[in-house]
Amino acid sequence: MRRRTVTPGAGLEEVLDNLAAAPAAHEETAAPAPAPARPRERDTLQTEFAFELPRGYVDDEGQVHRSGTMRLATARDELRPQIDLRVKENPAYLSVVLLSQVITQLGPITDVHAGIVERMYATDVAFLQDFYRRINSEGHTHAAVTCPLCHGSFEVDLSGGRLGES
Repeated sequence: MRRRTVTPGAGLEEVLDNLAAAPAAHEETAAPAPAPARPRERDTLQTEFAFELPRGYVDDEGQVHRSGTMRLATARDELRPQIDLRVKENPAYLSVVLLSQVITQLGPITDVHAGIVERMYATDVAFLQDFYRRINSEGHTHAAVTCPLCHGSFEVDLSGGRLGES
């Protein structure tokens, strides 16, 4: 609320008349209130991807777990293994630590740690390494090729769809 001072030269009635006219004039010149903004459709980013292991992880009870989910890796996920002592002693251990950070679920198991990845079959670890590379790349797994026989041009997905395909 604005405070007005009355000067000795102006009459009280004149000030009150001006005050009464001011809000009406302000309302006429005021722009209409903008309509509430409709939420824009945002591009959604898929951050988790389902996978199916070729062989499957066998837990302590002998149950085989094949289906799981992996999330996109962050910069922290890729930097953290660099300070891990196991990786410093054996650089090949990097993929075990990295996979254990980005696999969010394996069957009913939600706490996937390096010990679980260590006990996976080599085929499954190789599959997960390839899957990690595919979901974290910028989609540049397609290459333009030319057939040596017919000289036709086409694209090939270098990542492959399933085990054994390329």
